Order: sequence, then structure tokens, then C-alpha cells
Amino acid sequence: MNLRDIKKDIEYVLGAFIDDCGVFATINAKASDEDLAGLFEEAADLYNELKDKVNAKVEGSKKAYYTALRKEVLDKTDALYEKLSEVVKKAKAEA
Repeated sequence: MNLRDIKKDIEYVLGAFIDDCGVFATINAKASDEDLAGLFEEAADLYNELKDKVNAKVEGSKKAYYTALRKEVLDKTDALYEKLSEVVKKAKAEA
């Protein structure tokens, strides 16, 4: 596990989430723009937070730090997908 791979993972995972939000917004005209804008903003904030963490100077075990960081990427992105799921359910109920 190296630093470059973690940076690519952050780019890929959050990029995929943003793409999924965009696809949903395009397909579903009844989707709340406010909700989706909030998700986009949250994803951008998470991206910046994780990039700061990955670029921070690490004291102690780098392997443990990067393993925890990779888990954090997946956990927080999972939480974003759950929020997107709620937006989808809300839009479906309004349809």
C-alpha cells in the first residue's frame, strides 16, 4: 500500500460518487436541487479533508495510518451514498 494508491482511491471513490449524483440529477427532474447541491458540497469537503490527511506528515507507523485512512475513505463515502439513497427515495415518493 503506497501513498499514490491511496490518492488514486480518494479520487476514484469520490469521483464515482459525484458522477452518480450527476446521473441521478440528469435522469430525475423531480430531484431536489438543494439536496443534491448539499451532497456535492459534502463530497467536495470530504475530498479536501482526505487530501489534507493524506498529505500530512505522519508520525509513527505509516502503514497503520494509511490503513485507517483508507477505511475512513470507504466509511465516509458509504455515508454519502446512504444520504444519496434518501434523496432518491424522497424524489421517488414525490413522483
